[in-house]
Amino acid sequence: GHGSAMHELNESSFDPITFVLTGIPGMEESQVWISVPFCLMYLAAVLGNLLLLVLIATDRSLHEPMYLFLAMLALSDLLLSTTTVPKMLAIFWFSAREISFDACVTQMFFTHFSFIVESSVLLAMAFDRCVAVCAPLRYASLLTPSAIAKVAAAAVARGFCIMFPPIFLLKRLPYCGHNVMPHTYCEHMGIARLACADIRANVWYGLTTALLSSGLDVVLIAVSYALILRAVFRLPCPQARRKTLSTCGSHLCVILMFYVPAFFSFLTHRFGRRVPGHVHVLLANLYVVVPPMLNPIVYGARTRQIRERVARLLCPS
Repeated sequence: GHGSAMHELNESSFDPITFVLTGIPGMEESQVWISVPFCLMYLAAVLGNLLLLVLIATDRSLHEPMYLFLAMLALSDLLLSTTTVPKMLAIFWFSAREISFDACVTQMFFTHFSFIVESSVLLAMAFDRCVAVCAPLRYASLLTPSAIAKVAAAAVARGFCIMFPPIFLLKRLPYCGHNVMPHTYCEHMGIARLACADIRANVWYGLTTALLSSGLDVVLIAVSYALILRAVFRLPCPQARRKTLSTCGSHLCVILMFYVPAFFSFLTHRFGRRVPGHVHVLLANLYVVVPPMLNPIVYGARTRQIRERVARLLCPS
């Protein structure tokens, strides 16, 4: 009677639902091959970022703004890649495709959270370089230890404030039976898509916060580098110009590697019905593993002090 109908309703909407992550849609056969570069990139990312953190933590002379931002970048890289890649490899190697609703939402939270923190740190680093090049005399007074602590706190607070509401935006939705996610990890719109209800609130929330957080960061990073380049072209000596250009160039490449696949993935979810699933997922996997691998190399190894520390570690005279 009435009780059993109630019971069935409860079963469907409040049952701890389990999602299935399929991996890379249409490429199930070649996933073992794909897993090899991802595994190697992940190991390189973990080792590179841990090494960077150890160097910066143990060396008093590296407790300067630039290196402290670099340490924050390393932490957000470790979080971003570790939230996504181990589960991805488990799907590829052991077909561990199931994930509980709570684990999925947790993964969604930390993936986007660490992305927002990293985006904030990249902006802080661009600003740091901009001040160093364009207003060197004001550098020490602007980038004080307390200013850097505030930047770190703001990056974390911002990531948390933006990603806390989606937890509830997803929990309030009813999920009835659709539980297959053609992806290697859980993200906000991927989960929302599986609900059998109106998800306009999720779409608009995601769109607005993305434009106001990472979208805004990209614009401000572009402005910072434009100011740096303007200052560089006013430099009299060609050597200084070349050196700054090559440094900026490599920074910008890593920054593009971070934002372009992320925005592509983000926009594909909302507007790209014609983008093949495997293209979408492969690109979505790039920004969680390639920048974490390249950041320690591009920002760290290109910095003289850090190169010297690594050399001293490898061959102590």
